Amino acid sequence: MIDWFENLPERRGSGSYKWDSTELNDVIPLWVADMDFRTAPVIIDALRHRVDHGVFGYVRVPDRYYEVLSEWMLRRHNFEVRREDVIYTSGVVPAISATIKALARPGEGVIVQTPVYNCFFSSIRNNHCNIVENPLLRKDLEGGKFTYNIDFDDLEKKLADPLNTLLLLCNPHNPAGRCWSPEELKRIGDLCMKYGVTVVSDEIHCELVMPGYRFTPFAVASEAPCVTLNSPSKAFNTAGLQIANIIVPDVTMRNLIDRAINDNEVCDVNPFGVVGLIAAYTGGEPWLNELVDYLSANYRYMCDRLREELSWIRVTELEATYLPWVDVRDLDMDSEKIEEYLVENHHVWINAGEMYGKDGYIRINIATSRDLLSRGLDRMIKGLKELKDKRNG
Repeated sequence: MIDWFENLPERRGSGSYKWDSTELNDVIPLWVADMDFRTAPVIIDALRHRVDHGVFGYVRVPDRYYEVLSEWMLRRHNFEVRREDVIYTSGVVPAISATIKALARPGEGVIVQTPVYNCFFSSIRNNHCNIVENPLLRKDLEGGKFTYNIDFDDLEKKLADPLNTLLLLCNPHNPAGRCWSPEELKRIGDLCMKYGVTVVSDEIHCELVMPGYRFTPFAVASEAPCVTLNSPSKAFNTAGLQIANIIVPDVTMRNLIDRAINDNEVCDVNPFGVVGLIAAYTGGEPWLNELVDYLSANYRYMCDRLREELSWIRVTELEATYLPWVDVRDLDMDSEKIEEYLVENHHVWINAGEMYGKDGYIRINIATSRDLLSRGLDRMIKGLKELKDKRNG
């Protein structure tokens, strides 16, 4: 199966947002959270069979969809999901937006733990709510790495403000790379119950957990009122199939969110999303396990390269996701300018930290072949060395 991850299809010119968003025809894109691997063969076969049917009309989501979703969540994550708790929609970002619209009034605060996924900010603003930051606490580790912890004292202060009604949790966390422990999740839940704040847990990266770590759904760790958002799209590289689920045990909240999903006109999904989810959750696990091993090896390779060639850089300890967070503060330069410099001068594209609420950092997508990652790192390392030399005069 390793050949599956080494031999990539040609994505440039395929209408790929990741590959076709620049006119430069040789940029290596290590930016947007989109893997370069073809999805699991079982999904491709299921989609091919659906294409052969030849009719792609309006979809009635079948009973089998809910059955395989529940079976997967219970077996993989000890998470009991009832059919009646599930609202399907076209993606996790529309789900975030609809949930905020349903559960928070304009002018109320939504707490986020920064640095964090950029669409959290836009979803809050688009629903006319206030962004309330609970910055994560950085902790340096040995070997040129660092991690983040939750500032629970600050979190409690933010939760105690009656204007703050939602906590938008990233679990696992993008871009901090944390796979929150059951103890951390329970402590969050206890504080939220104390102050009457609802947790909205984005768990889209839950299957992409590095060896030695284990994902825990917030709803398993805590009895606090919560909404869980999930999709196979990140784990199986199927974002274009546009399918996600909102899991809401509380019937009142579920009815409000269902109304908002309809108000936002994201209540319909396409047949390929339904087929893709069923195939992923019934036959995709062996492929997924090999994918995680490959990503873990890519991460170790990247860390070795950066430690050997850029000793002044520190890299987050990656517990989950395929998106390492890298400290480039020694350059004393806006990370957006670093991103621009690398694209324009070295034809490699990474994400600037500003978009996640933290300057001085960059985010790198390692979900590609080792060869392409190596060539991308060659270019990035050369560019960062140049910037370092310029700073040192």
